[in-house]
Amino acid sequence: MARELVYTGFITLDGSVDSPGGTAEGHPGGGWVFDTEFLPEAYALKGEELEETTALMFGRRSYEAFSAVWPGSDDHAAYRDLPKFVVSSTLDDDALVDGWGPTTILRGTQDVAALKRTDGGPIFIHGSAELALRLGEAGLVDRYNLLVFPYLLPGGKTIFGTKGADRRALSLRESAAYANGVVKLVYDVVR
Repeated sequence: MARELVYTGFITLDGSVDSPGGTAEGHPGGGWVFDTEFLPEAYALKGEELEETTALMFGRRSYEAFSAVWPGSDDHAAYRDLPKFVVSSTLDDDALVDGWGPTTILRGTQDVAALKRTDGGPIFIHGSAELALRLGEAGLVDRYNLLVFPYLLPGGKTIFGTKGADRRALSLRESAAYANGVVKLVYDVVR
């Protein structure tokens, strides 16, 4: 049985995943997650994911950003020893962070496809918009766990592709709406 590849992320209503934490991340309209009233129930999906995650996957830039913070973060302690996969054609083994679980560099989409054919549980992609875009268009993403925030962020990075990309059908697995305007949407990709 193939491993499930899940993209999980915060996203705006218009499909942008750009700069949720602040303008320093690149988009002048960034910071929309922290501009939204915090309601614990709106983030319950993140706790549910922890129980199901058997490995993490990142693109190079997201790996560099997360590996600088998550290994020492109590909020991310459950991720510490999980296997990690970094998809990069430029990253070298000497750039990997020690003490953050076993980490393997994958050199491209074909390596991700081969990994999915191995035994094991779900692999979750965090951040990594360009990687999620490429893997989604290649038919390798099996599920999208999204927390949709009530903002429009024109010109932001998207995980869904550009004009002319092939249409992909999704099946709603779960949804919920919260008083702060956040909507949880969990979609399986229809094959």
